[in-house]
This record gives sequence, C-alpha cells and structure tokens, in this order.
Amino acid sequence: MSSRPRFRERLRPLRDRFAIGPQRYALVARVALVMLTLIVLTGAAVRVTGSGLGCPTWPKCTEASLYTELNIHGLIEFGNRLLTFLVGFAAIGAFLGAFLRKPFRRDLALLGLLLPLGVVGQAVLGGFTVLYDLAPGFVMSHYILSMLILVGCVALDWRAHREPPAREPRVATDRAVAFGSWLLVPIGAVTIVAGTAASAAGPHAGGAGTGDIIKRLTFKGADTLRFMVEQHARLATLLGVVAVVLWVMARRRGVTDRQRKPLTVLCAMLGLQGVVGGVQYALELPAEIVWVHVALAAVTWLAVLWTVASLGRPLPRGVRAEPVTRSGEAAPVG
Repeated sequence: MSSRPRFRERLRPLRDRFAIGPQRYALVARVALVMLTLIVLTGAAVRVTGSGLGCPTWPKCTEASLYTELNIHGLIEFGNRLLTFLVGFAAIGAFLGAFLRKPFRRDLALLGLLLPLGVVGQAVLGGFTVLYDLAPGFVMSHYILSMLILVGCVALDWRAHREPPAREPRVATDRAVAFGSWLLVPIGAVTIVAGTAASAAGPHAGGAGTGDIIKRLTFKGADTLRFMVEQHARLATLLGVVAVVLWVMARRRGVTDRQRKPLTVLCAMLGLQGVVGGVQYALELPAEIVWVHVALAAVTWLAVLWTVASLGRPLPRGVRAEPVTRSGEAAPVG
C-alpha cells in the first residue's frame, strides 16, 4: 500500500481549519443554484436585446481588447461574461465546500463537481456560439446545457438540505404518483427543446442591436416558426395536463401537503406560462415578453425537478400509503 496519504487525508488539516457545518454548506449549495439560474436569465436578456455579438469575438471582447466598446449592447454582453466569473466562483465553492463539510459526504462532492464542469462547458460553448455568429444550433445547445446544469444544482441543493436516508428516512410516495412524477422530466425536457427551436426560428436572433444578420432555423421555409410554435404549444399543453392529473392523484392518494407543494407550484407556473405564451404570440413576439417567457421556462424546469425530488421515491411494491398524520407527514420509509 502506498505510503502517500490519500487525497482526503492530505486535505484534513485544511478541512479542520476551514470546516463548515451541514447548514452552512446547504446555504452554499443554495447560492450556487440561484447564481446558475440567474445566468440563464441574463443570457436570455442578451439575446432578446440583440446584444449577442456586442462582444464580437471570444475569449476577448474585441480583436484588440478584453474590454467592450462603450455602447449599450457591448456592455450587456460583456456584463454577462463578467457574471459568468461570479457564477464560476459559486460553482467552485459548492465543489470545494463539499470537502470542507463536516461530516464529509461523497454524494455531495460528486454532485458538486458537476457544477464547475458545467460552467466551463458553458463558457466554451458560449465562445463557439459567438465565433460562429450565433448559429441556431449553438444557441439552442447553450440553453439546453444550462437546463442540464440545473438538474445537478437541484440535486445538490436537495441533498444538501437533507441527511442521507440512513440517518433521515425519506417519506415515500404512492407508487402511481411517484412514477407519474418521473414522466414530467422527459415531457418537460422535450417541451424546452421545442421552445428553443421556436426561439431559433423567431425574430430574436441576438444580433439586431449590433446590426448583424443571424441565420435562423428554416427547415420548413417560411412556416418554420409557426410549425415550431404549434409543436411547443402541444407539448406544453401535454405537460400541463399531466401535472394537473398528477396533482389530483396526489391529493386523492394521501400525499402530504409538503410533498404536494412543488407540484402545486408547477401547475401554477404552467398556467402562467400558457398565458404569457399566448400573449407574446398574439402581440407578435415583443422582446420583453419573450424574455419573460424564457425566464419562466427556466423557473418551471426548476419546479419540475423539485416535484420529482419530492414525489419520486415510490413505496415498495405491495405497501400501501400510510394515513397522513396531524402534522401533515406520512410515515417515513428508509
């Protein structure tokens, strides 16, 4: 056996000096989640304001400078790049904090690693997006990668606020409700992909403010936008129907109010999204409402993930759901 101390053992003096407790680490994980959601919202603002090429190259802002020219669109894009550094610090903090947390948990360290890797991936993909003049495929991939990173963020935040099942048994859910909640993820993911395609075929290509002509999705010619909006609307409607049916099932099958709360939020968000989507289409896609729609899409995706985390642990086969207690909690299952 090697005489060299293992990595964790070498970190022990540092951990002893800067150790943090579970509650503080949970706060670090929550900050990372908020920051990685915020960068999605500011990135959408860059696009709808037509500032996508406010910094026309990468990694520099211009060919001669790291800094932007003194114009509004350059400042918007450059500001979003600066925010990426703050997001990166939050992601690194979530990863390193997992090693400083006492007691150490391997699951948090592995999930924490996904965050800085995701931020690096986003920075590189964002660079290619600029270098290839906001090509639709790169822009769509940039947003979709953000949604994937949020999966890791929610998983980390959820686990950081709870002890492992060996110490704190989780409340299991009626099997039909739990399996039904899993359906929300693929339907929600496909809905988001269709939404990004509709955006890629729409008028907000990201180059209007700087006078750049950006290629759009045109696989169905002039009908591409209408076609993608219709598919996105159908998928969003399906997602809404599944969420409402699941909410009714959860209520009838004794799911606790606490477990049902994220599903209630999801149903409300989907209803709001339907209204905003209808308004933006009726008004011919004004930039401000498009940004609200994209921002709400990210928040709705968080609600989907939160719902699955809350409802997605099914009771063992043959075990019936326990009656809800006065405190609103069902019997835990290890």
